[in-house]
Amino acid sequence: MRNEQVHKDPLHGVTLELILIRLLEKHGWEGLYSRIKINCFAKNPSIKSSLIFLRRTPWAREKVENLYCYLKPKDREYIPPSSTVKSASLRATENTTLS
Repeated sequence: MRNEQVHKDPLHGVTLELILIRLLEKHGWEGLYSRIKINCFAKNPSIKSSLIFLRRTPWAREKVENLYCYLKPKDREYIPPSSTVKSASLRATENTTLS
């Protein structure tokens, strides 16, 4: 019974980096900032700096995890990290250079 409950948790087995990447794919940096007012999403955003901030700031991490939980299950599907990180980083770079 306990194993079933653990697997129903959408955060089970998901790293903070993967959560951030999924949210970036869905919303982009501007979209994340409009939903969660955290400066690391607005001023020179990067995955690395955002992860450092979120790991040190429990209230901010909780907001990001809650937003991830509201994603539709198909948007939370696993994609191998190497291709995801590369595509999210490229899109983030394109979004900041286009703005």
